[in-house]
Amino acid sequence: MTFMSACSGSNASNAGNQPPAESAAPASTAEAANGTNSEAVTTNEPAFADASVHDPSIIKVGDTYYIFGSHLAAAKSKDLMSWEQLNSSVYEGNPIISDVLAEMSEELAWAETDTFWAGDVIQLPDGKFYMYYSMCKGDSPRSVLGYAVADKVEGPYHNKGIILKSGMWNDPSEDGTIYDATVHPNVVDPNVFYDKDGVLWMVYGSYSGGIFMMKMNPETGLPYQGQGYGKRLLGNNHSRIEAPYMMYSKETDYYYLFLSYGGLDSSGGYNIRVARSKKPDGPFLDSEGKDMIDAFGASGTLFDDASIAPYGVKLMGNFQMDNVDGEIANIGTGYASPGHNSTFVDPDTGKMFLIFHTRFPSRGEAHEVRVHQMLMNTEGWPVVAPHRYSGETAERVTADQIVGDYKYVNHGKDITADVKQASLITLGKDGKISGSVSGTWKSTGEATIDLTIDGKLYNGALLREWNEGTLSYVMTFSALSKDGMAIWGSHVSKE
Repeated sequence: MTFMSACSGSNASNAGNQPPAESAAPASTAEAANGTNSEAVTTNEPAFADASVHDPSIIKVGDTYYIFGSHLAAAKSKDLMSWEQLNSSVYEGNPIISDVLAEMSEELAWAETDTFWAGDVIQLPDGKFYMYYSMCKGDSPRSVLGYAVADKVEGPYHNKGIILKSGMWNDPSEDGTIYDATVHPNVVDPNVFYDKDGVLWMVYGSYSGGIFMMKMNPETGLPYQGQGYGKRLLGNNHSRIEAPYMMYSKETDYYYLFLSYGGLDSSGGYNIRVARSKKPDGPFLDSEGKDMIDAFGASGTLFDDASIAPYGVKLMGNFQMDNVDGEIANIGTGYASPGHNSTFVDPDTGKMFLIFHTRFPSRGEAHEVRVHQMLMNTEGWPVVAPHRYSGETAERVTADQIVGDYKYVNHGKDITADVKQASLITLGKDGKISGSVSGTWKSTGEATIDLTIDGKLYNGALLREWNEGTLSYVMTFSALSKDGMAIWGSHVSKE
């Protein structure tokens, strides 16, 4: 059985790897669209080049974005659209950790593995780049979390040793008590970040005893002594919660803790969720005000999804938007098991980005990196734009640009391998919603929207985006309900 699913003073920044910048205000765009059908007529088709990095963690150095993930996979990009693969696997002489088998022999032996799982890179005050790496046996939480250091972000990194261990059965754990996987963490999936006051933290954990937080010493790159495993934020009893990543918004003054629920494979139901707090170490609440400390499996259970599914705002899961009659004969857009994200807040533009890996319906276990822009809704929650980032900027949207037919997805709140199939709805000029669901809509700002569907209110944002499935720019909406369900809409594009 699998205990976790992370497997398969500088110019550097990421979403929290420096004191974070202000998030984007909710806004959107439709520069020259005069109604639904005109959106298909456009120029400047974006160029994409895809990379395969499982569990991508982002850092920006100069004008270049870097992502690091499991198996020492890494890639870089200038625009978050076209990626160059730097490395894909663990082997002696690789460019990330060149002497990996020799330098990491103790760590690999402890974890009983030959590969790396999710990691994170940050630049600390000494100007060096610190890679916080993890290794795990996989069918149990026998893991190590360590760190390696490089002068340059691309490496080579050199091992500095183990920070934490887990899975020491019948032996004392890091907090001095006998290790118990139902309450103690699996020490993988680290994210190291600065809070708004410049204090350094590390959040980590996967399945097993849950998600934990430790305060870090920026001068050494190590946790301050006497913390044991740190403070538990949520999870235990092997609940399927992992991949914590922290984002701070100056706009809302909230810390947003992103998480992945479910299993990572194509049938695992991986989905991305978020909770928020005014303090970096919690308590974290979801949109209903439920404390995430209560998100854990029932006593005596293993992978009890029913206990955790009600907690956290579900931002996205499996979906498919097939093209409809009248659109070009092309493959639509859809994801299977999107998850293990990082985030980036651009300090100059305020744009917020979600970076994650995903599989695809009917494509097996092959995975690629995707980047989507996020906008903040009127309730202070980030919503994820339905299509991958193509350089779009949020701008004012008029009512005429909103009306029309949409492919509509409700992501729900469940943890499921089922793919949510899009249906067709119409946002009418009279403010009515018709089609597969019924209700009303109204514009609430330059590019914010409220949709009431089947009696439930969703607060969202509008954004004109490139739709790979129709090879056209279309209006989109993304919105959240009070109970933490996301809905997406993508304008039907017809000549």
